Amino acid sequence: MEETTGRCFACGPNNPIGLRLEFRSEGEEYVTEFRPDERHQGYDGIVHGGLVATVLDEVMARMLWHRGLPFATAELTVRYRMPLRVGSRAEFRARITRQRSRLIEGEAMATAEDGSVIATASGRFLPVRGIEAP
Repeated sequence: MEETTGRCFACGPNNPIGLRLEFRSEGEEYVTEFRPDERHQGYDGIVHGGLVATVLDEVMARMLWHRGLPFATAELTVRYRMPLRVGSRAEFRARITRQRSRLIEGEAMATAEDGSVIATASGRFLPVRGIEAP
């Protein structure tokens, strides 16, 4: 996605409170990494679950935009398996699981450095009217 202002909370380089995520394509998957700090915590030392959900959502949505599909999240389901600790690195991977003309379904997984699963997500995405993907 061409982000013209750079102010996207998840990926925008010009958002002073944003996550500034960077993405890469690995075959059929789209990947980002996130190393949270204490600004991102809910309970002491544990990252707020809403931020984990944000990154899971963003890696799926960005995967679609990267493929030229201007779709946005219509539904997001997250299952938390273990807490993400402040200061630890997590990897987030997404892939498309089903594609129809007006609905795309995807899934994403967040894993800790030791490979254990932090959270999984499934999402449904619908086209955004009036916007063209790059």
